Amino acid sequence: MKLLYMGDVVGRSGRDVVMERLAEIKSRLAPDFIVVNGENAAHGFGVTPKICDDFFGAGVDVVTLGNHSWDQREILPYIDGEPRLLRPANYPAGTPGRGVGVFAAPRGRKVAVIQVMGRLFMDPLDCPFAAVERELAKLRLGGGGVDAIILDVHAEASSEKMALAQFTSGRVSLVVGSHSHIPTADAQILPAGTAYQTDAGMCGDYDSVIGMKKDAAIFKFVRKIPGERLSPAEGPGTLCGVMVETDDRTGLAVRVGSLRLGGRLAESWPN
Repeated sequence: MKLLYMGDVVGRSGRDVVMERLAEIKSRLAPDFIVVNGENAAHGFGVTPKICDDFFGAGVDVVTLGNHSWDQREILPYIDGEPRLLRPANYPAGTPGRGVGVFAAPRGRKVAVIQVMGRLFMDPLDCPFAAVERELAKLRLGGGGVDAIILDVHAEASSEKMALAQFTSGRVSLVVGSHSHIPTADAQILPAGTAYQTDAGMCGDYDSVIGMKKDAAIFKFVRKIPGERLSPAEGPGTLCGVMVETDDRTGLAVRVGSLRLGGRLAESWPN
């Protein structure tokens, strides 16, 4: 099976490049299942029901969130009724929505998607390792269970992302990092068969400060006083993601490669 994960969509620039390039990606790479991190899609802060519906209408199977999950208040009633929208599984009990789902894929196959949020330099949520272990206890990769498992680790620290990958190695198909908005060059298959990339990167304007307009972001660093509210850069967007091909029998990865299209970064298609 072919799994495509696209990193944090930032503002209109990110939404536009995803919508503009998705048909080409589907034609050229023929992904069976598509996940997009949409937590910055609504002007850089959260996501709206309409944006989610637009992604689903374009062929996205699952939208994941992160630390900006609740920035748009209208998402609160929507998320409880939309199983394809996932927030981190390690939010406290009683938080709206869900952090894991099992979804239909072509030819009767099933894909599980789990998202957790890291705790290093982030909000002090429940332990992501415990949350992942709890969810994996309910799932079986291959052998008549689910055909693939994708773990989105929304975290600041690369060490925490890698530790979660090693913790789940051989038990999931792909561990991919989100949140830091910079694509890393470490796409690999771990020895036990799990594909990994520390951060998929963002879908947005890279002539920016991690997707936000430069002047306001620089002011916050230089002056250390409140200034203009951050807002997304509006130049041409780059689409960044990771593509994984799995073994139909085991659900483990046999190929992984980075995807970068458009905008300012060098273009790269997975082999």
